[in-house]
Amino acid sequence: MNISLSRLMPALLLFCTCLSPRLWAYAPQPIEGRWDITVQKNGEMLPSWLSILHSGHKRLFGHFVGFGGSARPISQVHFANGVMRFSIPPQWEEADNDLHFEATLQGDSLVGTMTDEKGARYPFTGKRAPDLRPVKTPQWGKPISLFNGKNLNGWYHSGPTQQWVAQNGILRNPASGSNLISQRSFTNFKLHVEFRYPPGSNSGVYLRGRYEVQVEDSYGKEPQVDLLGAVYGFIKPTHNVAKKAGEWQVYDITLVGRYVTIVANGKTIVCNAEIPGITGGALNSHEGEPGPIMFQGDHGPVEFRNVIITPAL
Repeated sequence: MNISLSRLMPALLLFCTCLSPRLWAYAPQPIEGRWDITVQKNGEMLPSWLSILHSGHKRLFGHFVGFGGSARPISQVHFANGVMRFSIPPQWEEADNDLHFEATLQGDSLVGTMTDEKGARYPFTGKRAPDLRPVKTPQWGKPISLFNGKNLNGWYHSGPTQQWVAQNGILRNPASGSNLISQRSFTNFKLHVEFRYPPGSNSGVYLRGRYEVQVEDSYGKEPQVDLLGAVYGFIKPTHNVAKKAGEWQVYDITLVGRYVTIVANGKTIVCNAEIPGITGGALNSHEGEPGPIMFQGDHGPVEFRNVIITPAL
């Protein structure tokens, strides 16, 4: 029997149209998305962050940020009957066991338990992270000098050690100790800050106290997500423009929503990139709220000067 293709085409189109949604349509799992996590650990409320995505039509995977360190991949997230489970290897070499997470989806929140490398269990809750997508071009206010060059007025430290000093217009952290936090909080802003460190040292500038722009002795190295100019663990700069240790260097950083532009030593190395979530060492995981500027002081000596912020109106 000889049937022309033109006579078969309507039937084939109808068949494909009816079948395609069943073959290719994917309904996202309710667990998918970015989550701002708060863990209750020994009386403290500690921040974490979780992202869950799908690969193909069935497999879920993600990324996790703990109290410290960088974002870590999650090879597989199990989700069934409203219960989520996953495990990840420890970040530090001295730990032997995996971290385990289990949570239930209650409305639009996660409620669960984290089991650490030593078997201790800590409850946590998670709320969906806000998009923080800019809706208009910001109008900028007047520049504000956050450091007066004379003393620590306008700043406070975290932890029991206060090692920061103000000398001759320079904010000095002579040895590892506490972080230094501005008393004022900001939402969208442009930040100018100059910094200097000795060989091998490490620090960071936290935007809103949640997103660390790395400060580290990185001269002559290839750009990485944990070297100078990176948003720690998330965004690698396009170029490594680090000067030699002991030289003054400059950041000009613009943060609008969760979109950041970083100009280091006069060169744009990150251009309007989206910061997925908080970085390790954040003050909290409340991404929708204003936050302070924080200088990391627990990793090594560092100096800052000319700390000037221009907030959006």
